[in-house]
Amino acid sequence: MSDALFDLTGQAAIVTGTSRGLGQYFARALAKAGADLALTSRNRQSLTKFEAEIKALGRRAVSLELDVRDPQSIQRMAADAESAFGQIHILVNNAGCNVRKPALEVTWDDWNLVLDTNLRGTFFVAQAVARGMIAHNYGRIINIGSVTSVFGYAGLAPYGASRGGVRQLTMSLADDWGKHGVTVNCLAPGWFKTGQNKVLYEDQEWVEYLVERIPVKRPGAPHDLDGAVVFLASEASRYVTGQTLLVDGGISTGSTRATVAPKS
Repeated sequence: MSDALFDLTGQAAIVTGTSRGLGQYFARALAKAGADLALTSRNRQSLTKFEAEIKALGRRAVSLELDVRDPQSIQRMAADAESAFGQIHILVNNAGCNVRKPALEVTWDDWNLVLDTNLRGTFFVAQAVARGMIAHNYGRIINIGSVTSVFGYAGLAPYGASRGGVRQLTMSLADDWGKHGVTVNCLAPGWFKTGQNKVLYEDQEWVEYLVERIPVKRPGAPHDLDGAVVFLASEASRYVTGQTLLVDGGISTGSTRATVAPKS
């Protein structure tokens, strides 16, 4: 198989939510595959160091302000990214948030914050960037979902609803834009330690409980997502659209260790 299938040289990508966490790993992976990067955050200054890191890899990079809950901010970001690179080939819709509470304690504002960021924001960023992709009859949109796109977990009602919505949204947009040369897929990580959930990983008993339920017997490491994001961004996935790719160590199999009956 030719490495050219995974070569992103000469292409430009937007990765939202790159001030920290998995967004930075997605951006690094794309840059190492050859892509130039538009990086986004609500606070543009928080991207200064990371922009320099991407440029040190020999790629062009720009930092743009983006609040996915503000439609004007979304439109400005899309226009500025196109102005910087001429054409946007790849969008990684990564910006998101979470409110971790028992369902009975979730407030109206909690729900709106999570759904507006993770679901409505994902749609309107995709819409804004897709206009340019459709004009060029080419695009790769990667919406970031979660294992909660397909599984339910206590304490994550708004988050699970938003990520399940992202999965459904991905299928709808794939059908809408496929005729324009734009593929839309959902990359759904399993349990990875991030800034949003790091408090969970401080509980060793919980970590042991989690690992027992993951067939490969460990939580995800950020670089475990590199191959998946490059695949979905590249020509290697040209006939893949509307799909949810779970990168979760197998936890979505739902398997738990069966008790082996003693021999008689």
